[in-house]
Amino acid sequence: MSMTDPVADMLTRIRNANRAKHKRVDIPRSNLKVEIAKVLLREKFISKYRVIDDGLQGSIRVYLKYDPAGERVITGLRRASTPGLRRYVRRSGIPRVYDGIGTAILSTSQGILTDKEARKQGIGGELLCYVW
Repeated sequence: MSMTDPVADMLTRIRNANRAKHKRVDIPRSNLKVEIAKVLLREKFISKYRVIDDGLQGSIRVYLKYDPAGERVITGLRRASTPGLRRYVRRSGIPRVYDGIGTAILSTSQGILTDKEARKQGIGGELLCYVW
């Protein structure tokens, strides 16, 4: 079965596992999804991730993060650009998610970056998703 929006599928899997308070979630692997997982780890939204090679497509095992009281670190995930409607932003139009508390993830010519990193480098790109 072909998937029309693999990034939305990744975000939905993380969102569902997070709401059910699972410790980890497995996601079909792609290079874009691995880069998004790296950004989530850098921004401390997840505790770690592992790429599992099974000889075929492989998968990414994302370990979700909770605070000491058991509350979720990721309170929301939203897809910004879809296959039917791509959203591109210039460096001046990069949004701030919840006044800097959240993160926007962009696909740029320099790779997958957060909104802060893209502003610092002075580049725009495709707005993939918001995480807060």
